[in-house]
Amino acid sequence: MLKIPDQQVVGHEAGVGKLGPFIDDSGRFYKPLESDKCGSEEVAFYESFSSNNEVPEHIRRFFPFFYGTKVMKASTGSEHPHIVLQDIASSSVNPSIMDIKIGARTWAPETFEAYVAKCLRKDRESTSIPLGFRVSGLRVYISDESGIYKPDRDAIRKSSPTDVKLLLRKFISSNPSAEMETDPDCSLASSVYGGPNGILAQLLELKAWFEDQTIYHFYACSILFMYEKGLALKGASSNAEVKLIDFAHVTEGQGIIDHNFLGGLCSLIKFISDILTKTTKLTVENGQIEQEES
Repeated sequence: MLKIPDQQVVGHEAGVGKLGPFIDDSGRFYKPLESDKCGSEEVAFYESFSSNNEVPEHIRRFFPFFYGTKVMKASTGSEHPHIVLQDIASSSVNPSIMDIKIGARTWAPETFEAYVAKCLRKDRESTSIPLGFRVSGLRVYISDESGIYKPDRDAIRKSSPTDVKLLLRKFISSNPSAEMETDPDCSLASSVYGGPNGILAQLLELKAWFEDQTIYHFYACSILFMYEKGLALKGASSNAEVKLIDFAHVTEGQGIIDHNFLGGLCSLIKFISDILTKTTKLTVENGQIEQEES
């Protein structure tokens, strides 16, 4: 039974006459392939990544599992090829999700001029150039009664560095839907961003790999933050997860470190570390996190 994912925070949404993704009850995500070379290049990346013995096993958990491709009836009603991936939100109940596009530059080399101009405009209008990353979308579960907090995507993309800091704080707040001018309580910072299995620890693990890996350059890719607020509020594990998605513009690394992605990742780590430092007693040494409540 295919259905439209209700946890999508960015990208094309399926609808009448509109091409978009589906999910099913078995934990699979069906993403329509783009008709240009972006679609074939994303498939090529997954095929390469899945079989590449140089990728450490502990790094593979940050990427959705790839099941191949399938031609099937699309949301438009016509037959269309789809890439079949792991539905990374399938095991969560009311997950809070944030999509963050990484890199000061979001277009790959040898991209046609019109597309470069489009990407450059978005990079300049957002925090991609000054910060090395931008928030593309988010949804935060509040409660069964209050629903979710999901700000307008266009407003998010044009966020200033101060706005981005506020959104990262709202993501782990008990009251994210409050006015932007208020100071979020960051009550879930320790259980979501902190700890040995929290988002910061996972970002540091990715950073260690990107400091060495020269296999791929990840242009225009996103990092997803996910956690379950309902569990965190009860004092249980928040099931915080970090995933990488969107690989239509990945290129071969050719033995060179991906400084564009690494720079954005380091910038994001600094923002998360600053939030934790202000809400907990935090030290980071040799990639290991030690913290205690303030």
